[in-house]
Amino acid sequence: MPADRTALRPVVAAAVSTRRGIELLLLAFAAVITTGALVLVEANQNQELTLTLLYLGLAYLALFAAAHVAVRRFAPYADPVILPCAALLNGLGLVMIHRIDLAKAANALARGNPVPDADALRQIAWLTLGLVLFVVVLWRVRDHRTLARYGYTAGFVGLVLLGLPAVLPSALSEVNGAKIWIRVGGVGIQPGEFAKILLTVFFASFLVAKRDLFTTAGKHVLGMTFPRPRDLAPLLIAWVVAMGVLVFESDLGTSLMFFGIVLSMIYVATERSSWVLIGLVIFGAGAFAAWTFVDRVQVRVAAWLDPLSDPASATYQVSQGLFGMATGGMLGTGLGAGRPDLVPLSSTDFIFTSMGEETGLIGLMALLLLYCLISTRALRTALAVRDTFGKLLAAGLGFTLAIQVFVVAGGVIGLIPNTGQAAPFMSYGGSSLVANYVLVALVLRVSDAARRPASDKSRPEPGAAPTPPRTPLAEAHTEMVSRSGAAGGAEVDTPPHGQPTPPRGRSRE
Repeated sequence: MPADRTALRPVVAAAVSTRRGIELLLLAFAAVITTGALVLVEANQNQELTLTLLYLGLAYLALFAAAHVAVRRFAPYADPVILPCAALLNGLGLVMIHRIDLAKAANALARGNPVPDADALRQIAWLTLGLVLFVVVLWRVRDHRTLARYGYTAGFVGLVLLGLPAVLPSALSEVNGAKIWIRVGGVGIQPGEFAKILLTVFFASFLVAKRDLFTTAGKHVLGMTFPRPRDLAPLLIAWVVAMGVLVFESDLGTSLMFFGIVLSMIYVATERSSWVLIGLVIFGAGAFAAWTFVDRVQVRVAAWLDPLSDPASATYQVSQGLFGMATGGMLGTGLGAGRPDLVPLSSTDFIFTSMGEETGLIGLMALLLLYCLISTRALRTALAVRDTFGKLLAAGLGFTLAIQVFVVAGGVIGLIPNTGQAAPFMSYGGSSLVANYVLVALVLRVSDAARRPASDKSRPEPGAAPTPPRTPLAEAHTEMVSRSGAAGGAEVDTPPHGQPTPPRGRSRE
């Protein structure tokens, strides 16, 4: 018998491989694509290769090599696909920002104006800060469940960040009609980008603590179980906050994203489509009221309904973006061979149209698939992790990214009114880039907990204080919650070590 057990050990070790070699290989593939794209851009624009290519390429390689080492050190069992997908999106965004820098420099020289500073070098600085925070989150957050202790604090700080631009003077917060900035001197941040992560942590903690409030059965109508009217208070509060952002900050994108996150997490927690239906109805009513009374919303909706109504003024940006994507067609004009610089904000809000012009519909579909990979891997992590807070946190972060991409892409192609949101990992700017790397770090932390083998769960991570062994998975207790008038139950996760475990088989109404 001992010999048989020894023979089985290599099989078990292979089954729990950390897959860090796959992550390294995928990161190398992303680096090759990014470097090749940079070479194409410079060859088509300058007809030569400059030292800027060397600076950007080496900085990109060094930063993501350091990120890979951090994941290998602090989250060795994390998903091996998420970071390479983010790196490739980041690299392609850097390529397009550099391409537009070259176009701006050529236009300035043709007009005899000074050459503007390169945004690509600033983007590298923001990427450095984003990956530093990425490493800090992996290092300091050793167990994602500890975030649940600070759920209400995260919610309060998130709401403050979300509402702060509305109360600041327009000189400090307003850009292009939307009050979503905090600008001090020459530096500005969008606090809403960080608020989305804090509020996701809060909602995950709140839904775990108040699950009975959302799973209590109400009336049955058309095959759906609707909640009781008195249980709608959390959803109505979220609706009031979303409408406040829309009215007082004139920010349709953040309003839609915030309320979408709330609805998606409630649906994940309850599996009831009635919550989604109620949420869509009240959000639609609020959006209609905002369109009726808020001038900026009326302008955005008018440009959405008829993007060619005033192509020389009010709808210039939207119409030029559509013309650019139409020019690109199926295969695109080629990197460096189009004119994306004709579109205002072509490296920020409208970077999707820039990519669509030069890489075509196929290139845009590839970008969307990369986003889908990150979101689906986050949802897969939510399915794999055992604790309820981790499930809701990973699912909420995955939906956060998916909703933001829908808002951005839907706005530039005319599916929904343009919202002015930044494309995650791609658009020029620091707030979105830094916040999204924090998001990725949290997803990787939950993924590491989900994929870590049971034999390693009792071992403290490097540098962490030793803790007593946790309850084995096979012996973890569950608690079934019965739903009046509805089939099925909800599983309650095993309490953290040191807290009393509920007795087996207990049910509560």
